[in-house]
Amino acid sequence: MPALQRTNSCTDIGFTLRRQFLKADFRPHQRAIIEAALAGYDVYVQAATSFGKSLCFQLPAVIDQGITIVVSPLLSLMINQVDALRACGVDATSLNSNTPLATRHHIHRDLETGHPRTRLLYVTPELCSAPRFRQRLQLVHEQRELARVVIDEAHCISEWGHDFRKDFKRLSWFRETFPDVPIMCLTATATPKVRHDVLAVLRLDASSHKTKSFLMSPQRSNLHLEIKYTKDDDDNRLSDFLRWIRAVYQRRRQDARMAELSNAGERIENVPGIIYTISRDECESLSVALREAGIGARPFHAKLPKQVKEETLARWINNEPGYDIVVATTAFGMGIDKNNVRFVVHWRIPKSFEGYYQEAGRAGRDGNASYCFLYYSREDLERVTRMIRGDSKDGSKHEARLRSLEALALYCENTSSCRHAEICRYFDDTSLPECDAACDWHKDPEDLKKRFMRGLSSEEWVSTQAMQGTYDGYRGE
Repeated sequence: MPALQRTNSCTDIGFTLRRQFLKADFRPHQRAIIEAALAGYDVYVQAATSFGKSLCFQLPAVIDQGITIVVSPLLSLMINQVDALRACGVDATSLNSNTPLATRHHIHRDLETGHPRTRLLYVTPELCSAPRFRQRLQLVHEQRELARVVIDEAHCISEWGHDFRKDFKRLSWFRETFPDVPIMCLTATATPKVRHDVLAVLRLDASSHKTKSFLMSPQRSNLHLEIKYTKDDDDNRLSDFLRWIRAVYQRRRQDARMAELSNAGERIENVPGIIYTISRDECESLSVALREAGIGARPFHAKLPKQVKEETLARWINNEPGYDIVVATTAFGMGIDKNNVRFVVHWRIPKSFEGYYQEAGRAGRDGNASYCFLYYSREDLERVTRMIRGDSKDGSKHEARLRSLEALALYCENTSSCRHAEICRYFDDTSLPECDAACDWHKDPEDLKKRFMRGLSSEEWVSTQAMQGTYDGYRGE
């Protein structure tokens, strides 16, 4: 057990939850994870997007003596979590390539004081490989102030994962250098092979008394999952989406519903949603098309000025008119605490099964019914396949990404079983629960088959592409 182990009563945990994080109670399994962390165990957590994984390391960091190092892959994710912690009165900060020099010096001095005030320090995996940063952490450890190392989005460690990053694999240095410091790793998306790889790289023995693993079902029963089969026609998708969202608005205009919304101070058009695209250009053009149709939509991607992104995010979170829908590229949504997202749309097939699951999971975090649909065409499948194969930076990731894309294509073309069960099967959850009409197959299996046959591109097109060697035919035939 680590040198910083201390005894914490359940009263400490509950009191800190209410006082510091302003939450009335824990979600299922959160307390058990937090207690394991405070007892000094290594902890592996795999849970759906809405689970509240961040609290599982943030609350122990507030209670424990010393500093918690949080390794995170995205700057936007760091910023969102640091801002939220500071709003709760927790001393948290981040150290990355965008950190101003004066702030950087302040953090370094704090680490070297012998008793850092910072409770959580968010860093990139790249920084963890820097010799000077490692020296500072060794000093903190010598002063008995290194409480815990947290690795968020831990699937990035594995070469079998959909988002492998080499610097994540170098995080084994923490266990090699600080064998007495507990490690917590968290992810929403890991197959059994990825999970085994993560534990092996970090040298966490899942079978030993030193590691506690918490594997939650990936099912989100409040999400209605649907695949919309389409040919490569943007106008077709746009008209279909406009019909759907206008029907939603129309239902909200019914007398009884309007009175309910008025009492709650909600606008009729306040149906927050996210539409994911695969390119910045499409992100811009689609948001313009939606605004021209009278829908409050705004783009969000990496090339937009920081001020524009911050304004869009703030207004969307606050449910302001004209900012009901964010049309975004894939990084949007990670770490953003907005629990009333009512729908997530994938305008085209994402690059991985894990990406689809994680992005769709940003809907309905309040537990209320929400809608997730994906526009699927075989032309898009071929386009994304070419993108993955043509990405020279990916190297060893090609095989894993193509495998994941193939699994997602099979999921999309499945017309014979529950969508939720297929997601559970992919992540090796053996419970395979029935979803009670929360997917297109359970709702109307015959209609699903008809839509599949009517909506997909012609077999003649597929045959032509196959002859040219550019189509892989992901149908398990």
